[in-house]
Amino acid sequence: MNLNAILRTAVPAVLVLILAGCASAPDGVSRSDRTRLGAALAFHAGFDGTTDAGRARGDHRIQVGPQWGPPRSVQPGLPPGDVVRIDPGAGRHGDALRFDRKIPQLVGYLGEGNVPYRSDDWSGTVSFWLRVTPDEDIEPGYTDPVQITDKGWDDAAFFVEFTKDEVPREFRLGAYADRPVWNPQGRKWEEMSMAEKPLAPVVHPPFRRDRWTHVVFTWERFNTGRPEGVTRLYLDGEPRGEIAAREQIFTWDPANVRLMLGLAYTGWMDDLAVFDRALAPAEVRVLHRLPGGVADLY
Repeated sequence: MNLNAILRTAVPAVLVLILAGCASAPDGVSRSDRTRLGAALAFHAGFDGTTDAGRARGDHRIQVGPQWGPPRSVQPGLPPGDVVRIDPGAGRHGDALRFDRKIPQLVGYLGEGNVPYRSDDWSGTVSFWLRVTPDEDIEPGYTDPVQITDKGWDDAAFFVEFTKDEVPREFRLGAYADRPVWNPQGRKWEEMSMAEKPLAPVVHPPFRRDRWTHVVFTWERFNTGRPEGVTRLYLDGEPRGEIAAREQIFTWDPANVRLMLGLAYTGWMDDLAVFDRALAPAEVRVLHRLPGGVADLY
């Protein structure tokens, strides 16, 4: 076979292979998109028939403890009385985790391994879905659907919250470095201006009981010792705020980190996931439109 014949045979075959690797499925998510996101996935709880995580680099079991604040002693299980439960068919994808009312107990997962931690140049992503009308469903007071820390809410902590006083309630992302780093003078929180606080507020957020809202937050360039840490908030795949140009030092003891869910929350949650790097905006949009949720990545 001469060279021209070889090329006529080989080039179309190579093009087919390239296009197959890059082609999008009917849902618009390519195989390469799924591969990249799947490689970064550290934890996923889809709440389909079970509270056990389908993917976990740490303990896969949901945990319960007597109180939100430290010391957070926990053991596998859920609070008594069926107040936190799997709600069949109610999820964004399949079933969902339902919080019937505000409870005093901690519910969540062990952070070690599941929220991969680095003491230098650290990044990551948390993703989940909520279904709630905040002003009607949630009791008075601050509500944190997700909070991650080994200490306190204002000491090496991530959280997303519904505020207590605004009508309608705002939704906010918080990324608080070690307390001596972000508040070296030890000032009272209520006496500080909003600009001084590491918060990203969303006024008139889109949450409603009759639809699911996708929440993602990412962080990058943490634990570098320089004022370059960035935390971004996305709702339904679109950027809605950021906390930027801060020295973000998080000193965690991984064994004490808790991925806490539903603090003072009443409503539904679904498809909780953690990734070991900060997803790019385009990747967040891909994550948002996965037809079967994060389980599509594995």
